[in-house]
Amino acid sequence: MVVNTRGDKVDASPTKGFFVNMITRDITLEDTILDLIDNSIDAAWHNEGGQAMELADTVDLSAYRISISASPERFSIRDNCGGMTLDDAVEHAFSFGRRGSQELEEYSIGVYGIGMKRAAFKLGTNIRVRSTYTDSDGAREAFAVPILVDEWMKNDNPPWDFDIDEDHELDDDGVEIVVESLREGTKAEFGNPAFIRNLRRMIARDYSLHLNRGLKIAVGGKAVEGLPIELRQGGGFAPVRVEYKDQAGEDEVMVEIIGGMAAPPPESIDPDDAKDGDRRFGWYVACNGRIVLAADKTTVSGWGTSDWPQWHRQYSGFIGIVLFTAANAADLPLTTTKRSVDASSGVYLRARRRMRDISKEWIAYTNVRKQALAEAKRREAVPEAVPIQHVKKRLSIALPKLVRVKTEPVANVNYSVPVSKMKRLATELGNVNMTYRDVGLKSFDYTYDDHVGDG
Repeated sequence: MVVNTRGDKVDASPTKGFFVNMITRDITLEDTILDLIDNSIDAAWHNEGGQAMELADTVDLSAYRISISASPERFSIRDNCGGMTLDDAVEHAFSFGRRGSQELEEYSIGVYGIGMKRAAFKLGTNIRVRSTYTDSDGAREAFAVPILVDEWMKNDNPPWDFDIDEDHELDDDGVEIVVESLREGTKAEFGNPAFIRNLRRMIARDYSLHLNRGLKIAVGGKAVEGLPIELRQGGGFAPVRVEYKDQAGEDEVMVEIIGGMAAPPPESIDPDDAKDGDRRFGWYVACNGRIVLAADKTTVSGWGTSDWPQWHRQYSGFIGIVLFTAANAADLPLTTTKRSVDASSGVYLRARRRMRDISKEWIAYTNVRKQALAEAKRREAVPEAVPIQHVKKRLSIALPKLVRVKTEPVANVNYSVPVSKMKRLATELGNVNMTYRDVGLKSFDYTYDDHVGDG
């Protein structure tokens, strides 16, 4: 038996290589860029008072700009959102994780304090972070933090610090991050126009609540327009809009839920109808203003779970939005990548019960609609689109009471044929763009007339 009488201890210190690999391996390149945008928006929001983002507030973000440039040679992001102070840089901005003594930045989207470092390490190995700010005496200050990743990772001994250099001032108070010596995967993605288009779509969707308040984000010099989220009201239709307070431990979380008709349901449930127009429908979840789940039709938002059917194209036209707002971002029900929600969160589970009730009202309406289609279409032509921030508070969704029309029982026919044959038949029937459903109906009519006739 060996007895340790010298007081030796096992070295459990992490290595830089292990740490960097762990924080970057499970996050996509798009998400790292969104992390950097989060930091800029948090700074802008802090400048405007750091208050809760609610639909009813009138915070104007039109003074703030974020510019992003991405090519196989270089990535940069620059904002005019006030800048990072030297004290911030020294004490916590470049630390790996949020310190327990660090003052809480209220109503931010950042949780763990690793977004900027994670993004920079994911993108490349030659990084320069610049900041210009105005101090409490009104003097402008500027500094830069260069990070040469390969050199920095050669030595695992603490402290894991970075140098701070003097720098010339940026045009506006703000932060600029430039990354060169990009990683091979990053170069390939930035050279792909499809990646840039997808990045623009993600920004337009995830920051729509900020963009619609005037925030300006440009990618490659081209402004990104926020995704308009509207619901229809009038003619017996009215969205639900409720808000309440919930608890996450000892902290308070504000919850707003809005849901209703964004567009009439489709006349056909064929997948080729309306050019797959149901992509925007489903449930959206926002945490402190950032949309972390969009147009969801999965079990994450409840579809296909207990007492809740799976999403069916019949339900297209419905949009629901849940906004969670908390002073402490750690109380929000979101994952570390901010690309989904923590479905085990008590705050989220309690909200999802309310989401289910709203969804079931819409489901019931679409079920009746099939037996009252003419009346439904007449009523659905009346309501007008209203931005969600202008939707009035209402405890339940309002939908017209449709009267079922008795019809002869129908038989549904479902079969599969090669698309090439279907398109050729549609062409012979006079319209190559005819829906599969209409091709099937016309084919049936021809066959019925030929073999059965009018009798």
